[in-house]
Amino acid sequence: MEKKERKLGIWEKYLYVWVILCILAGTILGRVYPQLAEHLARLEVAHISIPIAICLFAMIYPIMVQISFGEVKQAIYSPKPIATTLFMNWAIKPFTMAFFAWFFLTVVFARYLPQGATLTPLGEIPLIHQYVAGLILLGVAPCTAMVLVWSYLAEGNMAHTLVMTAINSLTMVVLYAPLATILIGVSGIAVPWRTIALAVVIYICTPLVAGWITRDQAIKRKGMDWFESKLVPHLGKTSIIALLITLVVLFTYQGETIVELPAIIGMITVGIFVNILVVFAITYLISKPIKLGYEDAAPTAIIAGSNHFEVAIAVATTLFGVASGAALATVVGVLTEVPIMLFLVWLCKRTRGFFS
Repeated sequence: MEKKERKLGIWEKYLYVWVILCILAGTILGRVYPQLAEHLARLEVAHISIPIAICLFAMIYPIMVQISFGEVKQAIYSPKPIATTLFMNWAIKPFTMAFFAWFFLTVVFARYLPQGATLTPLGEIPLIHQYVAGLILLGVAPCTAMVLVWSYLAEGNMAHTLVMTAINSLTMVVLYAPLATILIGVSGIAVPWRTIALAVVIYICTPLVAGWITRDQAIKRKGMDWFESKLVPHLGKTSIIALLITLVVLFTYQGETIVELPAIIGMITVGIFVNILVVFAITYLISKPIKLGYEDAAPTAIIAGSNHFEVAIAVATTLFGVASGAALATVVGVLTEVPIMLFLVWLCKRTRGFFS
């Protein structure tokens, strides 16, 4: 039977266009109306930006609604993709990202980056160290959101993709805070473990519980067909719109920096780009000797390479502030990831015969 071509709606299909437009809009707003950033900065509780918190919840919650705990239980019958994903996400990628962040930002590009320090909720921290910390927070967070789109486009096994993203969400609850604390500590910043733990509770646990309740009640009251055909598509649009609004707000804070020092964006991008390619290549190549088929190998490698920039942005803004170098680095992750993952989708489909 001929395989039906997988298509996306206008929001997903042209996501990179919307991302660029929102980044430009935020940058212009921050440049033309700098007082707007000052007003937004006052809307916070315990160093957590209220507008950002609302947007991030709206981004993460729709993904959590799609997690089926029944499917997670069934994952034990196909352990190899799950084991490979967990190994790459937690034993390899965080450390390679920490290395590339250190190498490119403190060695290769150090002379071109600002040498000063800025005041953050954690104290006065050099901007270069903030950039490194932002990349580390990005590398520690395995993707659980947009990877569903990338796997769909690559014609991967969507059942396994959903299970792997669900397990990533659950393991983040336990592993994200301690691993991020250790790696950021190694980079020279003393981060209170409780602060990251609080961010994990707010930005992962809360939407996870809310998503589970929504899924359970919606299926009981309306049925699975209504849930998948009506609720999930609408929530998906909500997630993308929330992402775009978040970009406008974040780049409003960063407008001055981007206009005055645009090269910083490019230098931060290099570490993210190299890490994604390296981790993806390792995972994709080892999938053949462990006898994964293409439908499992493609999403496994894509998940390993991608990052959960929503959580990274949330934690960075909580720890360092919305106008910090760390927040800027995680926001650059959004700009970087979309075109890179589209390239990896194309690469997977072009090399499908490798698994024949």
